[in-house]
Amino acid sequence: MTTTDRTISREIQLAARPQGAPKDSDFALIERELGQPGSGEVLVRNLYLTVDPYMRGRMNDVKSYTPPFALNETMTGGAVGEVVASGVDTLKPGDLVLHDQGWRTHAVLKATSARKVDARPGVSPSAYLGILGMPGQTAYAGLLEVAAMKPGDVVFVSGAAGAVGSAVGQIARLKGAGRVIGSAGSADKVAHLTGKLGFDAAFNYKDGPVMAQLREAAPDGIDVYFDNVGGDHLEAALAAFKVFGRAALCGAISQYNATSAPSAPRNLALAIGKQLTLKGFIVGTYNSVFPQFVQEVGGWLASGELHYDETVVEGIENMPRAFMGMLSGENTGKMVVKL
Repeated sequence: MTTTDRTISREIQLAARPQGAPKDSDFALIERELGQPGSGEVLVRNLYLTVDPYMRGRMNDVKSYTPPFALNETMTGGAVGEVVASGVDTLKPGDLVLHDQGWRTHAVLKATSARKVDARPGVSPSAYLGILGMPGQTAYAGLLEVAAMKPGDVVFVSGAAGAVGSAVGQIARLKGAGRVIGSAGSADKVAHLTGKLGFDAAFNYKDGPVMAQLREAAPDGIDVYFDNVGGDHLEAALAAFKVFGRAALCGAISQYNATSAPSAPRNLALAIGKQLTLKGFIVGTYNSVFPQFVQEVGGWLASGELHYDETVVEGIENMPRAFMGMLSGENTGKMVVKL
């Protein structure tokens, strides 16, 4: 809520550190009054917020590549919003900006922390949180830079119906992969992958052992594995790899809520004889590819060669539900919250 001199922001704070899967009581909705932006600052009314798997790790009080969320403080994450008031000449009211002050309806932030983005005809601003943002760049850099996919490669993607996985499979196809295989968690998602998104094969990991299903989908083996899941999917990929196979280790969502050590992979020794490359990565390390990524992916979007899907939840009060739903696979494509 905004008036001429005061703004009330509704915000989600971390009330307790989750033990296992997050629950409603781990979050709190609060209201906070914001002042007007000072010199060098902007006031932004958020339009779309993102929930992403990495946020689950930040809810644990452990050292990682990014600091943990503090208890009883508003969480952060990607957001696209409209500038309401500005203390700089470079951003004007009405400008659309991408920033990291999500989990709230409004934010006052340094103008240097907001990146102006252009409205694209027929494309929702929320795309900058998905296919044209961090998830899309993760897919692009992970597949082409980290896993070094080449034309003709057989590519396997886990979590293939999610924001990152769905982009990986399509980019692989557009870059000339010999065969693209995906795993997902429902029959509808499998049909979506092989239908609209153009995967050559897909399977429901809930239907049986992943290793057996991957062997059937790729009888001659795989060259590239893009890992969003870890666990039994990584174990299956190790078994299916050809010699000199490459894996881009992006995420391990199968164990984010785990309270005990994972049971797989148990066959890591295969990496020796097969001379595999298993490389973990963080997308920020590959920011140098961003201009090329935006140009190429933006062109595919404009031409209709690449599709993106969103699962939209409305209202800041439903952000925890959207986050928990994303972790349990309720989304197809990018999960976003619309304000």
